[in-house]
Amino acid sequence: MTGPSVTTEPIRVLVCDDQVLVRTGLVTIIDAQPDLAVVGECGDGRTAVELAGRLRPEVVVMDVRMPVLDGIEATRLLAGAGVPHPVKVLVVTTFNLDEYVYEALRAGASGFLLKDAPPSQLLHGIRTVATGAALLDPEVTRQLVGTYAARIRPAEGPPRDIPLTPRELEVLRLIANGLSNSEIAVTLVISQETVKTFVSRILAKLGLRDRVQAVVYAYRRGLVT
Repeated sequence: MTGPSVTTEPIRVLVCDDQVLVRTGLVTIIDAQPDLAVVGECGDGRTAVELAGRLRPEVVVMDVRMPVLDGIEATRLLAGAGVPHPVKVLVVTTFNLDEYVYEALRAGASGFLLKDAPPSQLLHGIRTVATGAALLDPEVTRQLVGTYAARIRPAEGPPRDIPLTPRELEVLRLIANGLSNSEIAVTLVISQETVKTFVSRILAKLGLRDRVQAVVYAYRRGLVT
């Protein structure tokens, strides 16, 4: 005798892009997936913020350059510091500029993709961001932080008051240096499951949302240079 089947609610997605053809394409690709559902679409950042408050999406797919309110500022209002109910934002843009990546992540975005990425990468990005993980791969993190380390590093207090164990600090430093879970496991000679446990514990203790925020935190506190 089999038990009742468990149905999982699809991930709710809001699409924001001022180009109608691009927006329609994104909506079509996303809505075709059984585990994703587009709950709204719009063409400017201000409307995205308003719709997100009303429709409660789990992920907002956000363009950068838009009228009324650009994607960076909209991201800050949706996912920035101090937002009581932050929404996960995946920034998708035609502009492959480090400046945009940096500003989007500083504003609270959980990931960054180019519009010419294949549909499979977009869908993977939405699912990844929805789980609470960051989309940037370790190499992108290395390049990004290497370019903007000086900006990220205004001190927020000495390392001694960080509420982590020595081992957790070690893992945080490796995350900030761009290592993946598997690379950290090899470096510390521990299992990937143990690494995942450390990462979850670090994020919880520091009140951080994802690995990207952990990287910025580590640089701000002078744990890595």
